[in-house]
This record gives sequence, C-alpha cells and structure tokens, in this order.
Amino acid sequence: MLFHYPGIELTELQAKALRIPLVAWTTGEDEERDLVKVFREARNRGCEAVVAGALLSDYQRLRFASAAEEAGLRIFTPLWRINQEEYMRSLVREGFKVMIVSVQAYGLPSWLVGRVLDEDTVERIIELSRKYGFNPAFEGGEAETLVLDAPLFREELSVKGVVERLGPDHYFYKITGARLIPKRGVPRS
Repeated sequence: MLFHYPGIELTELQAKALRIPLVAWTTGEDEERDLVKVFREARNRGCEAVVAGALLSDYQRLRFASAAEEAGLRIFTPLWRINQEEYMRSLVREGFKVMIVSVQAYGLPSWLVGRVLDEDTVERIIELSRKYGFNPAFEGGEAETLVLDAPLFREELSVKGVVERLGPDHYFYKITGARLIPKRGVPRS
C-alpha cells in the first residue's frame, strides 16, 4: 500500500543518473516498520530529510511523515494538495520523461502502457479521468509510471520491453532491458 513496485529494479540506475547513493531495503509484512528502518539507515549514512511525492493520499503522507519523524529526519511534501491536472501538465512542461508502465482501472486504455507522457497524452488522460472518475495523476494506483529522465538526471534511462495483459483493464509493461544513455549537453562525471 505504501510503495510503488513496477520497475523497482531500475531504482539503482535512477540513483546513478541522479548521482546519489541508494539505500535499498526489502519490505516484509510490516511496511511501516520497514520504512522506519530504511529511514534510520539513510540517516546513519548522512541523510537529513525525506521528500515525499504524495499528492492527495493522507494514507501515504501521514505514514511517511510518521516514519521520518521516528527516524529523526525532516520531511517535505512539496506536491501536497496541488491541482492534479496541472501537476500532470507540469511534468511534461518541466522536462520529465515519464513512461506509463501499468494501467489497472476502467477507462484507462491499454495503448497508454509503454507510452511516454507528452502534452497530447496528458490531455487525453485528463479527459478520460473526468469521464471515468479516476485520479488524473494516478494517486489511487489506477496506473503506475517510471521516470526515464528528469531535470536532475545526469543520464537518461533507456528501456525496452513488452506489454502484457494481466486481466480485464490491467496491462503491464514488462521491462526486458534497461541502460543509462548520455544526455545531450550534460558532461559525464
């Protein structure tokens, strides 16, 4: 309930692209207790704060805040309660390259899976969310995404894969290969 899992195996490549260390942890039955443990490990390695990407979910925001406090870390939630539609538009506008890797809600078409967000795709998602009632930023798990590139990335993540149908209205992008590729105009260091 707390963690994003599709494409999680690529987190190491994303950390390399960001040039930040990665603290990896396998969760068990008690996700909240495990979150406190990984936050403590991060604090022991010099981390001072956590940035949570919660947009609308009190469930996630409160649990991340509680775990951060218990581990002795500050928490920031810069996206909290922002307009969901504008958030999606801003991702494209601000240079994020985000791939939809899973859809699992009525009204989300299978052709979205494996597609990188662009202005037209975002507008179509917003239109569909208004028609079918799902969250346009997928905060309720209606879809999952993978960040391939972001303004702070020093390299871009390149992936290949295949779309699999897992059930009615549930499609998944199975990643079969991934690597980092240079970004134009960004020195490799």
